[in-house]
Amino acid sequence: MMLLVSFPVHAELAPIPVLQQRVTDLTQTLSLEQLTALEQKIAAFEQEKGSQIAVLLVSTTQPEAIEQYSIRVAEAWKIGRDKEDDGVILLVAKDDRKMRIEVGYGLEGAIPDLIAKRVITEVMAPSFKQGDFYGGISKTLDTLISLINGEQLPAPPKQNKQSGIGDFLPLLLVGGLILGSLLRAIFGDFFGGVLNGGFIAVLAWFFGVALLIALLLGLVAFVITLIGPSGLGQLGGGSYGTGGYSGGQFDSWGGSGGDFGGGGASGDW
Repeated sequence: MMLLVSFPVHAELAPIPVLQQRVTDLTQTLSLEQLTALEQKIAAFEQEKGSQIAVLLVSTTQPEAIEQYSIRVAEAWKIGRDKEDDGVILLVAKDDRKMRIEVGYGLEGAIPDLIAKRVITEVMAPSFKQGDFYGGISKTLDTLISLINGEQLPAPPKQNKQSGIGDFLPLLLVGGLILGSLLRAIFGDFFGGVLNGGFIAVLAWFFGVALLIALLLGLVAFVITLIGPSGLGQLGGGSYGTGGYSGGQFDSWGGSGGDFGGGGASGDW
């Protein structure tokens, strides 16, 4: 007699990507221009309203249903503001031909389940059936933004438009090096340094930097002009570093602590 012993099989869950921008496409469906347009649309809305929207395209959510995977994404990403819970996640599982709108607690009045279902059925699915994923996502975002705009939510904090000294340092450093090299060649090390330092100080003061700091920047420009680019490299250890800007096409971005409770709707095409 043969004994059949069954062993539980635990299928590995689909991973949740690290949140770095508002639109994450793991399927390479959207072009760079389309990603940029969607990113800018959501960013402009977030700056004006405060709510956060994230879009995620994956190949599949299997072995989980899209609802289970979506809530795991919501718990990991924390889209929406803390306490306001005004986040929305638009999830597309391309190979599964399924989509979901996950709605944060604070927006369940503005986007109830029935409305979310209608948005999927009437706005998103028709475009997807025609292979127009960008159009379907863009029109869905427009609809969601319109619904959220009708909700009374705390205004986002005002952005501080005043430039700090850090905004000027890269420009002044590059300009000082270029101008300093030119002035050294014409007037010599010392007088070229004096002219370059004076110009940088006046320029910094003109852009609103405090007078003392402007004078310090002028002094730095004077010293840099005296020692030249080669001397500057030696001060830094003999060579310039190889570091650069890191990250992807867009600035790093993340959720603000919003909570979700499973509100929203799913559909297919």
